[in-house]
Amino acid sequence: MSRTPLLKMSPTTPDVAQGEAATLLSDAEAKLGFVPNMYTYMANLPGVLAGYLSTYEAFRETTGFTPAEQETVFLTISRLNGCTYCLAAHSMLADKKSGVPADCLAALREGTVLPDEKLNAVATFTEAMVISRGNPGKDAVDAFLAAGYGEQQVLGVVLAIACKTFSNYVNHLAGTPVDDVFAPYSVD
Repeated sequence: MSRTPLLKMSPTTPDVAQGEAATLLSDAEAKLGFVPNMYTYMANLPGVLAGYLSTYEAFRETTGFTPAEQETVFLTISRLNGCTYCLAAHSMLADKKSGVPADCLAALREGTVLPDEKLNAVATFTEAMVISRGNPGKDAVDAFLAAGYGEQQVLGVVLAIACKTFSNYVNHLAGTPVDDVFAPYSVD
C-alpha cells in the first residue's frame, strides 16, 4: 500500500545513483540486505538520507531506550503523522526484532492505551511531545520522569521526532510504496 504522492518524484535507485547517494544506498544495501523504497526517495537529496540515517543510528545507539521502547517511540510518531510506510516498517520491526508484545503493538497501531505500563508511559510522552510540537508542559515531563525515565530519554524522543520528520515527510511527498518485507503489516 502507498499514499497518493504529493510530488511527482522518481526514486533514485542504486543502479542510477551517483556520488553521495550511491555511497549511502550501497552502504544501506550492505547493512540491510536490500534498499528500502523510502531510501530511494530520500536519495534525491542525499543530505536528507544522510540526516535520516544519522539520527536513526544515534537514536538506536545513544538514548538508553530498550528496543521495544524505541519501536514504541517510532510507531507513536509515525501513527500521529499518518505515515503508513513507517507504520508498516516499524510494526514489522516491533514484532520480529524488538520484542514488542502483540497486544502493545495492536494498541500502538490503534492509538489506544498500551497494557504495558512502561511502554504506555513512553507512548504517552511521545504523543504529548508530537502534539504540542515539543512543548508538552511540565506535568507531561514530570509524569515521564516519574515512570523511571530521565533527561537522556526526554532528549531521545526529540531525536526520534527529528528522525521521523525526515522519513514521514518524505513518504508523504513521495507516496512511498511499502516494501514487500513490510507488506504484511500495511495499514489502510
